[in-house]
Amino acid sequence: MQLAICGKSNCGKTTFFSAATLVDAEISNRIFTTIKPNMGVSYVRVKCPCKELGVQCNPQNSTCISGQRFVPVKMIDIAGLVPGAHEGRGLGNAFLTDIMTANALIHVVDISGSTDKDGNPVALGTNNPEQDIEFLEKEIDYWMLGIIKKAWPQVQKKTGERIEDMLYRQLSGLMVSLNTVKYLIEKNGISPKSSEEELLSFITELRAENKPIIIAANKIDVAGADKLYEKIRGSGAIPCCAEAELALRRATEKGLVRYLPGDEDFEIIGRLDEKQLKGMEFVHSIMKKYNGTGVQKVINSAVFDLLGMIVVYPVENESRYSDKKGNALPDALLLPGSSNAKDLAYAIHEDIGNKFISATDCRTGQRIGAEHELKNGDIVSIKAGR
Repeated sequence: MQLAICGKSNCGKTTFFSAATLVDAEISNRIFTTIKPNMGVSYVRVKCPCKELGVQCNPQNSTCISGQRFVPVKMIDIAGLVPGAHEGRGLGNAFLTDIMTANALIHVVDISGSTDKDGNPVALGTNNPEQDIEFLEKEIDYWMLGIIKKAWPQVQKKTGERIEDMLYRQLSGLMVSLNTVKYLIEKNGISPKSSEEELLSFITELRAENKPIIIAANKIDVAGADKLYEKIRGSGAIPCCAEAELALRRATEKGLVRYLPGDEDFEIIGRLDEKQLKGMEFVHSIMKKYNGTGVQKVINSAVFDLLGMIVVYPVENESRYSDKKGNALPDALLLPGSSNAKDLAYAIHEDIGNKFISATDCRTGQRIGAEHELKNGDIVSIKAGR
């Protein structure tokens, strides 16, 4: 799974990326500081079953801290987009191509209104964040439309190949499914005679389905930003302060504060000088107002709300909740919400999926079949043939 951080220059997206991954990416107010995508690993945060079950877990593919399980997800920081990118403006189509490898997009918006559409600094509150949201969606839609238009002359020749197969082949690099393409073609009545406007409507729905977007309303700490946030609250935007999260993560590394990503507050445990103390007091005031920095909330919302993923814990020993080496709750796997027991078996290993016999819900001890739909937090033991 991969999340893409996107937005225009100077909105704070690289700060968001660094706060989420602790990758030391270059941060500045120069346009196009990010040219090649930054790659890193972030984490979703969920409650670990260890305390509920009274076991000492030993995670292998994730981390458990104070009963909170942090499950890794890939993250990519895309260079800043400008209006007209689909036509090659700015750094152009290469960045739109990078976005398409992601399962979901985190659109970091400068909610303080202090950067214009090209990413240049302007007076606070003079840029409308609603327009930033619209411009990203428009750039992606018109870029995808351009891909379809390349194949459209072939569609209009009526070669006998189904239109859904032709468009799916053209869009296959965008990680779309044939069923989704077929459904939206039928829903929108797409035919060889469809106009560009009708094709754009189809693309807009395909993009929303295939590349869902969550809005990170960044720089919420800036004076007046809360009023601009009200303009986009209805979009599901989450207020956040990436700088505060990054400061907390770095202070935690240095042993100055005790903080877990997603906590609503922190504890000072080291010696801070006067400047550091004043900075932490400001961070505390932001967290108190918005119940945290918002960064972890954005990541969790992207994975669980937008993509509908669940976390499942596969084990071998049903009573000890462990693998064959005795590691309790060793792995936490992210799976689509509609996954069943056999899907879990394949996620563990292809051979286990192919040789699946049955599974056990370790909490209840109940035997479950291949088609049994899993729930978030399930602990499951798979029995496979040899």
